[in-house]
Amino acid sequence: MNNRNIELLLGDYRKAIVKLSIPNMISMFVQTIYNLVDAIWVAGLGAVTLAAMGFFFPIFMIVVSIATGITVGTSSAISRKIGEKDYEGANSVAEHSILLSLIVSLFTVLIGITTLIPVLKGIGASGEALQKAYDYGFIIFLFTPFLMFNNTAVGILRGEGDSKRPMYAVTFSSILNIFLDPIFIYTFKLGIKGAAWATGISIISATVIFIYYLFFSDKTFLKVSLKKFRYNGKYLRDISIVGFPTALAQIAMSIAIYVLNRFAVKAGGDVGVATFTGAWRIINLGTLTIIGISSAVTPVTGAAYGARNVKRIEDALNYAIKFAEIFSLTIMLGIFIFSKQLAFLFAYSKASSELLENISQALKILCLFLPGTPLGMLTSGMFQGIGQGFKSLVATILRTIIFQLFWTWLFVDVIKIGLVGVWWGIVIGNASASLVTYTWGKLSIQKLYEEFQE
Repeated sequence: MNNRNIELLLGDYRKAIVKLSIPNMISMFVQTIYNLVDAIWVAGLGAVTLAAMGFFFPIFMIVVSIATGITVGTSSAISRKIGEKDYEGANSVAEHSILLSLIVSLFTVLIGITTLIPVLKGIGASGEALQKAYDYGFIIFLFTPFLMFNNTAVGILRGEGDSKRPMYAVTFSSILNIFLDPIFIYTFKLGIKGAAWATGISIISATVIFIYYLFFSDKTFLKVSLKKFRYNGKYLRDISIVGFPTALAQIAMSIAIYVLNRFAVKAGGDVGVATFTGAWRIINLGTLTIIGISSAVTPVTGAAYGARNVKRIEDALNYAIKFAEIFSLTIMLGIFIFSKQLAFLFAYSKASSELLENISQALKILCLFLPGTPLGMLTSGMFQGIGQGFKSLVATILRTIIFQLFWTWLFVDVIKIGLVGVWWGIVIGNASASLVTYTWGKLSIQKLYEEFQE
């Protein structure tokens, strides 16, 4: 079982991409469904409460960004060690990543809780929406150490070519959260606080599963034991050269959502934020397949880089992009055709019925975001795999901060076409930046050919 994971990582790239992607997609799908259902239950409390969740969302994404940075850095470093056949080094990377995640999470909790109110006010939250966003966010921050540990465990397992066990843990946690939401929100009458407590309990359930996998199970290839831990700064650097830029890239995406929320507030008030919150949750269902494939691209190209096989890096990237485009185009058409029905998920109650037409219109435009995404996102995954995390960071900044925000500003503040300008800014900015990133990726691969031939 253990050797099959390693053989998969080092074998046929097509088989590796598909076999690693599918469990990743399922994990992402279940997580996104949970996020969607979470927002749907909250939407039943009214547009102001849904807006409160939307105000906290970019802040929460910064926390997830930090965790994702450690996850991707760990996965990349482990897969490169496996490609070099340095299995002892791969074990040590895993141990360093766990301790790193725990230390970072404690600082994140402290900073997050003490700055939560001013940051929410900076986004534009006020009155009832501000109080509800604070209530929700404070509880979520309490569970940050568990969340970061879980993400690190995912990186360790994916780094060794195992995407099934993370899928099992994430699926169980997400389904549990879906069932707990209505109980805590409506039965216990905790409102938006109930949604936060349901999320926290589900996070801890996944932590228990991951602790078993890493420290007690004999089914994993890597053998993690903190009793034998010996500090080595080289392994932290191996994690950081990809993890730090990845975290910054994810934070850049959160900053972009933060600013997009500001544009949505300017163009449509609380209803504008609620519309963006609902529509973007559905669009995330489309991007999850691409993210799942990108999560496979990183360890596959990382192992190929460790083995100095540039042709495999190039072929794996091109195959993954073609694979992702099939899903992207199909989901885009589905969202466009069923935009009204999907919008109803957030407008099923009398308190939120005003959102129906707004979300439906947003979905018809935002679904065009999907076909352009694989070129940029999977190239970024390749950059992470080969240890060039800085390029992935720059690509993300180009897409989210520069291109998307420029076009949104142009449409909302200059041309003044209202909320529609936010949606078109996101679509056009993403497409143009993805083309630039893919071109950069091709040039980087050509440079690797030259370097490895010397």
